[in-house]
Amino acid sequence: MTKGILGRKIGMTQVFAENGDLIPVTVVEAAPNVVLQVKSVETDGYEAVQLGFEDKREKLSNKPEKGHVSKANTAPKRFVKEINGVDLAGYEVGQEVKVDIFAEGEMVDVTGISKGKGFQGVIKRHGQSRGPMAHGSRYHRRPGSMGPVAPNRVFKGKLLPGRMGGDQITVQNLQIVKVDAERNLLLIKGNVPGAKKALLKIKGAVKAK
Repeated sequence: MTKGILGRKIGMTQVFAENGDLIPVTVVEAAPNVVLQVKSVETDGYEAVQLGFEDKREKLSNKPEKGHVSKANTAPKRFVKEINGVDLAGYEVGQEVKVDIFAEGEMVDVTGISKGKGFQGVIKRHGQSRGPMAHGSRYHRRPGSMGPVAPNRVFKGKLLPGRMGGDQITVQNLQIVKVDAERNLLLIKGNVPGAKKALLKIKGAVKAK
């Protein structure tokens, strides 16, 4: 069954494996999450566990939020997400979920919001090739042909310049290198979406081999 936790990206560092290999890792701080709701097929039509992460001031939350978290006997949360495909028997409202649900060597999927990069051209945004940079080329970093002449319009889906980044991205099959239960830290091999201090959802890998 799937399991998951919400956390915050601290940054990147590197650690040495026992065989001497240097492994680049992302440090994720996942303070204990609180189970705010357990959703079942009978009441909600599907099975999931709703987790809350990181307290926020009561002034920043409205009445429905306060009423919702009061059932779990906890403070209003800044980050609320659902983890589906879980074994509902192992969860109850108000329970804490800590980093020790994961073990070293496990594979996880990490979801976050990618860094916003503003308005970018097709080369940076879509990985297109540029034209020759010779003086007479007159075609360097442009988007290219807009399509056939006949329909007198640009077809939907044409790759063009525009706002880049700020999208939800999931990176699959990342390995957990270390679990530090005392400091609520997960060390995940490689990089994950988002800037430092970005909010992340770490979930057991759905396509792990």
